[in-house]
Order: sequence, then structure tokens, then C-alpha cells
Amino acid sequence: MSASIPFNKPVHLGTELDAIAQAIHVSAHTAGGGPFGKKCEERLEGLLKARTLLVTSCTHALEMAGMLLGLKPGDEFIVPSFTFVSTANAFLLRGAKPVFVDCDLDGNIDLADVQRSITPRTKAIVAVHYAGSSCDMRRLLELAGQIPVVEDAAQSITATFDGKPLGTFGAMGALSFHETKNIGSGEGGALIVNDPRFVERAEYIRDKGTNRRRFLNGLVDKYTWVDEGSSYVLSDLNAAYLWTQLVALEQIQARRRAIYERYEAELGPLAAKLGVHVVSPSPHVKGNQHLFALVMNSLEQRSRFITHMKDRGVMTPFHYVALHKSPMGAKLHDGRALPVTERLSDGLVRFPLFYNLTDADLERVIAAAQEFLHGAA
Repeated sequence: MSASIPFNKPVHLGTELDAIAQAIHVSAHTAGGGPFGKKCEERLEGLLKARTLLVTSCTHALEMAGMLLGLKPGDEFIVPSFTFVSTANAFLLRGAKPVFVDCDLDGNIDLADVQRSITPRTKAIVAVHYAGSSCDMRRLLELAGQIPVVEDAAQSITATFDGKPLGTFGAMGALSFHETKNIGSGEGGALIVNDPRFVERAEYIRDKGTNRRRFLNGLVDKYTWVDEGSSYVLSDLNAAYLWTQLVALEQIQARRRAIYERYEAELGPLAAKLGVHVVSPSPHVKGNQHLFALVMNSLEQRSRFITHMKDRGVMTPFHYVALHKSPMGAKLHDGRALPVTERLSDGLVRFPLFYNLTDADLERVIAAAQEFLHGAA
């Protein structure tokens, strides 16, 4: 039997070890704030046109956002239930209470539900850009008014809304460089700081609450403890690994686009005949092909599909368990039904989509999925 096709493999370019060796032997700087970290930040800032701080994870970027906004017990933050736990935990850690809202069938926050959920206690709105797409960001900012918007753009590197990069609309945005993302550093992330009022303090928080960066830049004659903070700076070993992929970003994206377009062409029409939804970006979004996903018509149908694919050596996992249905989330939720979130939680299934997926394995995935969809017709 042929080897199993995993859902994901980290990008492998063949240049990673040279970059890591350079960090060890040439620059002799492996901790955070080294040459590779600086180059990564400069490249990201050129891409995003916003101040970008490389950090240890997207989770930590979101935690920093909660600190910068000064969230505290008694505050509320609006967040979609269809997301990873970090999106809620980052603000819950500050003592704020999540108000879970629904999403659309493509996984992005439901603006009508956001509008209904705003109260005088709302101190942040957290939009999750699922699959490298987004809601109508202009409309979200209008609804928010003076309430800060934080963008969980973990999946959204290179994706844009009306030509503007996702992660650069709200007060802050957070990127992920986890190995499951389009580009990665094993573990890593970035905080995008769009509101200049937060830049200096974000640097303090990232560097254990000290003004070390200002000292290194010659702006103060010594550094000391000036604020709350933690050790959020990404090591230069991880940054060296990430740098190789930032350099090859167009190449990586081209391959992902080719895989996505094959799935779309070969499976989209079949899915439509069955009433199975293909998760797609809105017309205003230029997506980044982070994932290809179908929304089956029931939990039972999805379970059969996953089993069918696994029997043929193809891993197709679901995504996510809705937060308001989880043991922790249920304690915090107000009890409202979130029907689209629940449909996605029961029906969504993801396909293998990674840079090093071979054409032969891609054809195997498509053939196995077509077999199921033809049988279900």
C-alpha cells in the first residue's frame, strides 16, 4: 500500500540548515533580536507597511494585544466561537469575558451578530480571518467605532481585503508562523502594531518589560524595568529558519495556489451538485490559499468522508470544535445558539495542502475525494 498522505508537512526548501548554521557560526547570535530577526521584521514591514514585532507565537502576539489594550475583569470582548482556543485565551487571561458570536459559512465573523452583541462593557472586538479570508473589514470598523479591533490573522500572510493586507486594519493584528501555516519557523508569530500609540509599549512588553531595545538603539544610556512584560522575542535560530521562507514566499505561494486551483477545479463542481459548500474568500479578498475545505451536509456525512479518505491513505481532519460547545467555553457562553458555527464544527473537513505535496499525491487525494462525492450523488 502507498504511504499515507498527511494533512500537513512543514515547508522544506533545502536552505534551512545553511541559515541556521550562519546564525550559530557567523553572526554568533542565537537569542532574540539578532540579525535574522531584524531581517525578518524588515521584510514583513515591507510587505505589510506596518510596524511588525517578531514574537514566539501568534498566541503570544494576541496576549500582548490584550495587555496593550488594558483589558481587565468586568470587560467583555467579542470573538467568534469558530476559532482556535488561543483567540479567546489571550484576552481571558486578562480577566475579560468572551462574548461568542456566529460566523458565515466561510468561517468569518458575522457582522450582524457583532452589532447585536456590542454593549457598554465591550472593550475589544477580535476578528478571525479564517482560511486567509475575512469579513467586510470596512464595515467591521464602522460597527466598532471607538472599540479597538484586533485581527487574528494567524492564517493570513499575503492575503488582502480591497488590496490592503489582512492584519493591518485594526489597532493590532497577529500572524502565526507555526509549522501548519503557509510559511513557518516551527513555532513563531508576529504582532502587527497599526496604532502608533502602542508601538513603544509593545516593544517593552515583548522584552520582559524593559526598555532594552531603546538601549540597543542608543536612545538611552542603560536599560531597566519599565513595564509589565514577558519573554516574547523569537530566537534567531527560529528567525533564520523563517527567513529562508520569507525569501521564497512567492515560490511557496505559487505552489499552494496551483494545488488549491486543482482542488477547486476537480472537486468544486461535484461538491456543488451535492449541496456541499466549498470554503472560499469573499469577492473583496485576495486569498492566500491557506487551506482547501468542504462543508459537508451533516456530521455523519463528514465522518464517512474522513473514514473513506483514511482508508485510502489520505488524512483529512476537521476544524474546529466550536468554543461555545467546549467544556470551558460552555461555562462562559450566554446560551445563544450559533447555528452556522455549529454547522461548520460538524461539517467542515480540510484537505492536504502544503508546499512539498507532490503532483502524484495530489492526484491520489483528488481521486479518493471524487470517488466519495460520486458515490454520494
